[in-house]
Amino acid sequence: MRHEDVIAATRLWLEKAVIGLNLCPFARKVYVENRVRLVVSDARHLDGFLEDLDRELALLAQTPASEIDTTLLIHPTLFSDFIDFNDVLLLADEAISEQGLDGVLQVANFHPDFQFDGCEPDDMVNYVNRAPFATLHLLRDASVDAAVAEDAEVDAIAERNSATLEKLGHAGWQALGLDQR
Repeated sequence: MRHEDVIAATRLWLEKAVIGLNLCPFARKVYVENRVRLVVSDARHLDGFLEDLDRELALLAQTPASEIDTTLLIHPTLFSDFIDFNDVLLLADEAISEQGLDGVLQVANFHPDFQFDGCEPDDMVNYVNRAPFATLHLLRDASVDAAVAEDAEVDAIAERNSATLEKLGHAGWQALGLDQR
């Protein structure tokens, strides 16, 4: 799959779901300011992907937030199984620790088949973390802390997202052009 196509699909998801549905009220500003780095990994195996992750963690840690605030490391084909990709999150946390970046960077994951523990696969709440491709979101702790400090209603985000997605429903999600299946 061409990098341009992967990035275009990811941008569409960011613009229509993450920002458009306000699933992450902190995303709009950094996206509009062009401080979101989108990187497509071509790794053929997990070790190669983890090498890409190491490079991106180092780059993000060394680059001022005014230039790159957050990074999305995307792989379009390597992680078709959500459970397997979810296990990669543990390895990503280990990579952060190994680079001495605890308290500096953190990671979240997105996947086309993302499923919260205790939810059914088709529950709309899962769509909060459903992206077109397996994606690791590398975030700066300081940026997360600042965003949380600015939003008095941060505790209500998850509940609001659940209500938004339930109201939208599967047909609404598909109408956004985000269903890759």
